[in-house]
Amino acid sequence: MLALLSFSALADNVAEVRIEGYKFQPPAVTIKAGDSVRWTNHEKRTSHSVVFPAEGGLESDRLFPDESYQRRFEKAGRYDYHCGPHPEMTGVVVVGE
Repeated sequence: MLALLSFSALADNVAEVRIEGYKFQPPAVTIKAGDSVRWTNHEKRTSHSVVFPAEGGLESDRLFPDESYQRRFEKAGRYDYHCGPHPEMTGVVVVGE
């Protein structure tokens, strides 16, 4: 038996954030609940991670050059984050209804 999924269940909007020059670019993204953000490391030799301190320090794996981390945000709110090894690198995801 085949399971049918609606197109809307498969169509996930993804905001892209580049990690480059020891910065998250753009530093702030605004999305809707249910959308995702993908962080991609565009550095040549440095690893980074994405840490959400308000969520108990939830942290991605280390992202080496050309690697990505993607997260879906289900609830509206403000999600501040920083890089684990470089905490001066900061960003925010704002999730609307």
